[in-house]
Amino acid sequence: MLTHSRVSELLAGCKNKRIAVIGDLMIDKYVWGTVARISPEAPVPIVEVDTETERLGGAANVANNIQSLGGAPVLFGVVGNDSNGARLMQLVERQGCAVEGIVTDETRPTTVKTRVIAHNQHVVRIDSEQKKEISESILEKILKALRASVASLDAIIFEDYNKGVVVESLIVQVIELARKHNVIVTVDPKFNNFFAYKNVTVFKPNKKEAEESLGRKLVTDADVAEAGKELLERLDAQNVLITRGEKGMSLFDRSGGVVTVPTQAQKVADVSGAGDTVIAVLTLALASGATMHEASLLANHAAGVVVAQVGIVPIEPAALLQSIIG
Repeated sequence: MLTHSRVSELLAGCKNKRIAVIGDLMIDKYVWGTVARISPEAPVPIVEVDTETERLGGAANVANNIQSLGGAPVLFGVVGNDSNGARLMQLVERQGCAVEGIVTDETRPTTVKTRVIAHNQHVVRIDSEQKKEISESILEKILKALRASVASLDAIIFEDYNKGVVVESLIVQVIELARKHNVIVTVDPKFNNFFAYKNVTVFKPNKKEAEESLGRKLVTDADVAEAGKELLERLDAQNVLITRGEKGMSLFDRSGGVVTVPTQAQKVADVSGAGDTVIAVLTLALASGATMHEASLLANHAAGVVVAQVGIVPIEPAALLQSIIG
């Protein structure tokens, strides 16, 4: 049970914690409008645009959540040499995130996801991206920047969206570097390189990612328990946290402990970005001295807050405290 004083203590501890976020940077564009008729050209709705907005997405959204809670995120990833890359850098710098680890890759466009929203309903998403793996030269530039920063870091987050930045060589070298400097490492994985994350502090797949990688459905609590224990063993992780949507989270540790954290979502309007919020809050809490159980509870409440809003939004300290304490 988290008390008001303990939550306040942990939130105060988040201040200026330096957290590296390594992964796929992107812009989330939103086109907001209304639908009054169907197109005569095809049976699709005509969206009359009211406004357009841009937000940080992917690994950049993780950094945005960290910054919102008072942490000091440092981004590592790539942008293209294009107008969207310039715009992403502008958005990141405006949020106060450190950008020394962001590398320009001339061979690929900046990833942009455009969502069309009408009457608070998601109509369609358009992705502009390239998923090929980064080159050795780009990889080395990212590693060089990380080596220069690692001594000052409190934690490292891998935020993988399978866009080609988080390659196996990067994973192995970053974890080795973190272990040498006794830095917390947490992982929000995708299917590619799922089993490359050996010896990390927390491995946090969602249920679907765990099912795809283990090759079986996780229907019952017993199925999830078996999967969590298998992932602990195969990855030699300190903790595995499987997020399960409306069923909350299941936490597994090396001692054999299993804890179920019930969902806190009262209303679900949009799950976009919820995983980003979970890994950001979880990692920042651990860096601030929280136990794994405390960090999971904080992250669970944070997810419940952000899914109640349409569009990707970062968690705010006051909203997180209100969710927990009431």
